[in-house]
This record gives sequence, C-alpha cells and structure tokens, in this order.
Amino acid sequence: MDKEQEIINLNQNLINMKELQISKCRTIIHSYSALAGTGNLIPLPGVGVLADISSLTMMARDLATVFGNEDCKNAEAAKAFTIGIAKRVFLKQPIKIIGKELAKFIPFAGQLVAGGISVAMTEAVGWAMVKSFTQKAVR
Repeated sequence: MDKEQEIINLNQNLINMKELQISKCRTIIHSYSALAGTGNLIPLPGVGVLADISSLTMMARDLATVFGNEDCKNAEAAKAFTIGIAKRVFLKQPIKIIGKELAKFIPFAGQLVAGGISVAMTEAVGWAMVKSFTQKAVR
C-alpha cells in the first residue's frame, strides 16, 4: 500500500469514527432525555428537577466515555460539569423551566407539558455537552 492510500484510509477511519461517536451520542442523549421526560410525569413540583439533574449527570458520564474524557469519571466531577453546562443552557430559557414546574398544577396535561419541556431541555444540554467534549478533544 502506498503512502497516498494510507492517508486516504486514515481519513476514512477518522470520518467513520466521528460517525460512530455521533451515533453513540445520539443514543445516549435520546435515552436520558426520555428518562428525564418520564421523571417529569410525576405530578409533584420539584420531583422533575431531581429527575433532570440525575439524568443530566449520568448522561455527562456516559458522553465523556464516548470521547475518552477522564474529567467526568467520578460523580462529583460529572455533577460540576453538568451544572456548568446546564447553567449556560437554562439561563437562556428560564421561562421554560418555571413553566415546566407550574404546569404540573394542571391535571394530566400539565405533566405532559412538563415532560415535553424536560425532554427538549435535556436534549439541548446533551448536545452542548457533546460540543464541549469535542472542543476539549481537539485541544
């Protein structure tokens, strides 16, 4: 195999690796978003926040493994990382968070609204985490 062919194969492997990482990230983010949404179906204000935080923390640890990031190995580091990313995402959308908790006072429909908002917020934080891990991997 000549040098040019080796470079082409290496580039193709890198493209495939990124596609594999994206596929793994998509699966992880969708799974934890569904978990957070399900946790928000409980009609008690505050329970959804606990479901969101625990889902986001576990998601951070799983996403870190996709990128070989050692920063989020322990629970405290993952929690700190999650809080940092979540603050950036949530501060842009405070009305959604307040609305999510207030919606639970509306029987049945409120839980569905809260679950839907939680899924969307978890997805947004998940992709922000992926972006952060990608930027760290490039450095």
